[in-house]
Amino acid sequence: MRPASARSGQSGFTLVELAIVLAVIGLIIGAVAIGKDVQRNAEYTKIKNKFIDQWEQAYNQYYQRTGVVLGDSQTAPRIMVNGANYNTGAGVTQFSGGDMSAVAMPGRICDKAVGAGMETATRTAAALTSMRDFFARTGVRMPPGRAEGFEDRYVYLDTNGNPQEVQVCFQWNRPGMPEGAGNVMIISGLTPDLARMLDQMIDGKPDAQEGRFRMQGVLNGTPNLPGTEWTGTNTDQFGSAPTAATSAAVTPTGRRLDEDQVLTVVAIYKMNQ
Repeated sequence: MRPASARSGQSGFTLVELAIVLAVIGLIIGAVAIGKDVQRNAEYTKIKNKFIDQWEQAYNQYYQRTGVVLGDSQTAPRIMVNGANYNTGAGVTQFSGGDMSAVAMPGRICDKAVGAGMETATRTAAALTSMRDFFARTGVRMPPGRAEGFEDRYVYLDTNGNPQEVQVCFQWNRPGMPEGAGNVMIISGLTPDLARMLDQMIDGKPDAQEGRFRMQGVLNGTPNLPGTEWTGTNTDQFGSAPTAATSAAVTPTGRRLDEDQVLTVVAIYKMNQ
């Protein structure tokens, strides 16, 4: 008979040891999942601090340096983005004190093209004015953005690991527009969770119809009633048509595969000037 020491050397793991191993594996898997969320949140914060906020600062610097908002006339200011091209119609005096809720709005100011999902019913490609020209003319440095010549863009990865591109433009909204009147920054290429996080950081809550940061085309809500959720989820495929956002849970339609590029939305960011 072999000694007890020889038999014990061939014994397997105990239940306690197996439980410890499984617990460690679970902790590692949980740490990886949490790490991905932390990394994504850090990237979203970077998009706000290094891109969105810097574009707002560039817009404000333009106003401080010229005395007018982006693209406005310095000799006959209209206090609206691209206001130098504003006209209420043939033979009509500009800013005559009448109702402006039905006037033709000046073209938006972008660079090269309109971002995906931006409404273009009243802002055709022919009405676009190069944003780079205005900033270069006044000596205001644009944020670095994606690269030289693409300062209005920022590239990031969505939750499925696919590249997405944010783009900014500026425009003036007439009274009665769904997303409110005044000078705004249009931000396209936002995944739903990025839009919600930006809204949370800017307005203190992710409400698609209230505050300075809101969803394009969403009407103002009734005061003192629940707001509206951002349309879509981070599982919707790019180009799909999710159901309209409500105060209840959003039920998306279309494909929802892990390898798909995530749906993006467009936000409107109200400027102070």
